[in-house]
Amino acid sequence: MLGATAYVTAFFTLVLSGMMLVPMLADLSVGNPDWQAFLISSLTAGVPSGFLVLATRREMPPFSLKFGFLLVNMIWASTSIVAALPLFLSGLSISFTDAVFEATSGITTTGSTILAGLDDMPPGLLLWRSMTQWFGGLGIIAMGLLLLPFLRVGGMQIYKLESSAQADSPFARFTKFSWAMVGLYLTLSLACALAYWFAGMSSFDAINHAMATVSTGGYSTHDASMGHFGLPVLVVGIVFMIGGALPFIAILRAVTTGRISAAFEAQVPVLLSILAVLSFVVFLSALVHWPSDPGALGVHSAFNIVSVVTTTGFASTDYTLWGSFVNVVFLLATFLGGAAGSTSGGIKTYRLIIIYQSLRNGLKELIYPNGIFVVRYEGREVPWQAIKSVYHFIGAFLVLLLAVTLVLGFTGLDVLTAFTGALTALTNVGPGLGEIIGPAGNFSSLEPLAKWALILAMLAGRLEILAILVLFSPAFWRR
Repeated sequence: MLGATAYVTAFFTLVLSGMMLVPMLADLSVGNPDWQAFLISSLTAGVPSGFLVLATRREMPPFSLKFGFLLVNMIWASTSIVAALPLFLSGLSISFTDAVFEATSGITTTGSTILAGLDDMPPGLLLWRSMTQWFGGLGIIAMGLLLLPFLRVGGMQIYKLESSAQADSPFARFTKFSWAMVGLYLTLSLACALAYWFAGMSSFDAINHAMATVSTGGYSTHDASMGHFGLPVLVVGIVFMIGGALPFIAILRAVTTGRISAAFEAQVPVLLSILAVLSFVVFLSALVHWPSDPGALGVHSAFNIVSVVTTTGFASTDYTLWGSFVNVVFLLATFLGGAAGSTSGGIKTYRLIIIYQSLRNGLKELIYPNGIFVVRYEGREVPWQAIKSVYHFIGAFLVLLLAVTLVLGFTGLDVLTAFTGALTALTNVGPGLGEIIGPAGNFSSLEPLAKWALILAMLAGRLEILAILVLFSPAFWRR
């Protein structure tokens, strides 16, 4: 089991090491010395990863829960460390803590940053930040479709394939779905880049922002984020952020069957309704503060709501200036997240559906004590085990949110910054609220302890909370 875990983990770090050659060439083409940082990092991580792949290559063992939990944790932790190497060795002169924070934020597609001066940064570093998010987004889709359903984390078991022949092991699903998903993800990314370019972005900005949009990551090449660009770019961003937050398996089903309706699984109408309602509410509330241009305000309202709900984290303006009610709406939006099977973080739409139906049935049982009420998803009854897993996730999420908030408060941060910092890390959104970490700020001024707490929170949020907490249980290691 340990050999198989090492093999898969080394394979991912080897791929990531190879990807470093792309930003190396970008810096080399403009004569920036940071190309050396990428080359050294690629060799430092790639050579031992290659040897480890060769040394541990063998037939995969029977899948077990212990193997699965170890695997997802090792992959995300190791790729975050490897992705930090070129940032640490570059001319940025940042600490190892800051490098790991920035890399983890990229790999988990959170989008929180400690960097400023992005407009003057060499192309290699900007490209690398975007590539970490694109790589992480693809990993999130694979993990959500192949591993989490078998680990029964947070109710994800409802996404197991119905065929018992394919439900025995996640590796049985790999061949069928991996290349199809890579193709869909790549196609969506290319379409987004072309749309951004037609909307007025430079080719470099279009490529970077496409990777950050489809992955719902949110890294930008400018300090002003998407506020650097005009309204047509924001409209494109809205479309593709929503695309990245939809269940990729449903999109693939629609493509292969030729039926658009196939993409509208149970989560999709609910997610689109949430986005429409919140965008309209923010628009009406913000009119008081920006009445002169309602058309532009409508685009900015929709863009920023879509950005937060889909956990992308782009910002087109400092929406915290639109009044306290709008701030409350954005705070609540930070909890939500996109669809399961997408690149989004957060609580996710399918859990909201299950929680709503479960609470509704609870009220019905009070009125009709002898009645039998079931929770259904996609027309099928949801087993009690899956419903219980959803509530376990919510409970663990709230406990961890409180714990990280306390740690951040201990470092001297105010209540708003501490709470929204913890929340945005656990939901992988990016910006929090307040002057320090709001849409117009960044995380550079935080204490090292606070940054490490947020690093762990970002990883926990990406691993659906329970998948990382299980490692701290003695029973897991005795199993």
